[in-house]
Amino acid sequence: MTFILKGNIIYNNDSNSLNLLESGYIVCERGFSKGVFEQIPAEFSGYPVVDYGDKIILPGLVDLHVHAPQYSFRGMGMDLELLDWLNTYTFKEEANYSDLDYAKKAYTYFVEDLKNGATSRAVVFATIHTPATTLLMELLEAAGLVSFVGKVNMDRNSPSTLIEESASQSLIDTEDWIRKVSLKFKKSKPILTPRFTPSCTDELMRGLGQLQRKYNLPVQSHLSESKGEIAWVKELSPNSSCYGDTYHQYGLFGGDTMNTIMAHCVWSEGIEETLLKENKVVVAHCPNSNMNLASGIAPIRRFIRNGIHVGLGSDVAGGTSTNMFRAMADAIQMSKLYWRLIDKNDPPLTVPEALYLGTMAGGSFFGRVGSFEKGYQFDAIVIDDHSFATPKELTLENRLERIIYLANEHHVFEKYIQGRKVKEKVNEINQ
Repeated sequence: MTFILKGNIIYNNDSNSLNLLESGYIVCERGFSKGVFEQIPAEFSGYPVVDYGDKIILPGLVDLHVHAPQYSFRGMGMDLELLDWLNTYTFKEEANYSDLDYAKKAYTYFVEDLKNGATSRAVVFATIHTPATTLLMELLEAAGLVSFVGKVNMDRNSPSTLIEESASQSLIDTEDWIRKVSLKFKKSKPILTPRFTPSCTDELMRGLGQLQRKYNLPVQSHLSESKGEIAWVKELSPNSSCYGDTYHQYGLFGGDTMNTIMAHCVWSEGIEETLLKENKVVVAHCPNSNMNLASGIAPIRRFIRNGIHVGLGSDVAGGTSTNMFRAMADAIQMSKLYWRLIDKNDPPLTVPEALYLGTMAGGSFFGRVGSFEKGYQFDAIVIDDHSFATPKELTLENRLERIIYLANEHHVFEKYIQGRKVKEKVNEINQ
């Protein structure tokens, strides 16, 4: 875990900066970055050097919102909107995870995909089934990936095959799971996961808030993804000031002592947007899913301008791929549509901003993660982009843009997480 990587290094210090260094050196010491250098400093001269030649070295990418049990049907049902898609595909598939043999087969495919791709860290939804959720955590741990994983809570408005017996039983099962996995795993940690307000009674939400305070856990859920969902929440919770308030009133919506991720926030505005900012809630922007399910165009530039923390999510299987480069490209393209069709005062995202969203912004949920600055945990991906043939002379920034738009798991040559190599080099890079 102490070594030096040599190659073409690209990373952010903040959302607007892009650090580019040809044939530079990154020093890893005991799993942490000691910095990026043009020449190896004397104090590190004895460290072994891995020379990646003309390849690109980036920080590992971070997926803030992905549904592991939905991986098996990605690319299906894309002609439906959210609520119909959940009932037609999602709930039926997630019920299968009561079968541990099925869960093992399905989750193995999912974890192998993450391991081979550019993602180094992920925040993951599982299902209501505690044995299968624990199995998923075992597989992620063995693969060397760092994750937060949630046993889903849902006790209403769900099929009989995918609903918990009661709020009290859901809370008992969740607390028992928290106690067991908190001691068992080092890299895979629990996160409280009320699926969304329509599937959770007030009693369940209240109890999850109590568990959060007891165990000081982070929280993940969904917020204002589609207009149909928002209207349903208004019917179920008529006394709440907004959708976000249905979480906030039970202590599940961020604050000074809690990290909360809310996926989507496509239609968040007014009071809800203020709550997001005041409570430091992290928005997981999932542009591919928002297009596929016709949910809408999230106001990401406005969120950033107003001081709301934003990262990226793949949202498989609303999104069709775990490829976080795809999420970056989609975020840029969706921001162009927002600028063109909705608000000319909100310019599109830039390439440096897209890289920041997929690395440092999402990485901060895990601590000092997502950059090669000194003191950051050492997550790195080595990208071989030689198959993107061109007669042009390209700058490193040109190459980064092409990687964002063109790269997939086949271009991830090697990968390091917390200073440990988790993906070895391959013999051939395919387009």
